Formats: sequence, structure tokens, C-alpha cells
Amino acid sequence: MTIKVGDTLPDIDLMEMTESGPAKVSGADLFGGKKVAMFAVPGAYTPTCSAKHLPGFVDNMDALKAKGVDTVVCLSVNDPFVMAAWGKDHSAGNIRMIADPDAAFTKAMNLEFDASGAGLGVRSRRYSMLIDNGKVSQLNLEETGGFEVSDAETLVGQI
Repeated sequence: MTIKVGDTLPDIDLMEMTESGPAKVSGADLFGGKKVAMFAVPGAYTPTCSAKHLPGFVDNMDALKAKGVDTVVCLSVNDPFVMAAWGKDHSAGNIRMIADPDAAFTKAMNLEFDASGAGLGVRSRRYSMLIDNGKVSQLNLEETGGFEVSDAETLVGQI
């Protein structure tokens, strides 16, 4: 069953690049005890993700913080090296660029899709969500290929 508003996010390890290299970060540490704006993309460096989705959250960081968001997370089924490079290329230093390299977190929420036909394997659906102390309080899930409801401006307006 797909995750929905009111559900608790799975406590599954994800990956993040640190100064010491790739490091695991648990879902509990990432989402517990704070208000988190998270958005997920099908892939780093892909057209809509690079031209619209990530830049929108970079541009709206101050508005999100003004609404009480403690942390902004970008999630993708990529490795932590790619996520760190993509964040650097888009001046996303205030966004935690989180990798779900084996899609375990994405699959646990039933938000994956199979892009093997395009040579991309399992990917995350595009969405944004607001998380309060590990629970989903807002979910904006796109149809595959769409970019209508998961943008930063929509999420800011919902907080």
C-alpha cells in the first residue's frame, strides 16, 4: 500500500555524502523530532529534476524556513556521490541530498516505478511531502512523467 498522510515513514538507512565520504543516515535520525520538507525525483541530472524541481526548492528555502521547516531533503535512487555532485552543481548547499541507492526506502513506501525499459532500473516517483516528527502530514504525488503538484511553491502554500 502506498504511503499516505498520517503514516509514519519507514526507519530504513539511506546514504548521504559527508566530508569523510558516504555515510548511512537512518530514517529515524533524518525525520524524527523535526519538521522536514522532502521531495523525491526520478533521477539526479535528469531534465525536469535539474531544470525545475531541485532549483525550485533552492529558490524557496527561505520561504520554507519561514514556515517552520527545519530541514529540506532531496531524495533520489542514485548513489551518494551523484547526489552530492548534483547538489553542488545546483548550489543546493542547504538541502540534504539523500541517496536511496538500492531503492529500499522508496519501495517500503510503495513509491517506486520501473524504468528498466529506458535503462534506468527502479526509480522513485516524483513527489513532495511535509513530515512532522516522522509522520507524513502532506503528500503531493505526481503521475509518472508529471510535474504539476510536487513543486516547492505548492508545498510552501500548504504549510
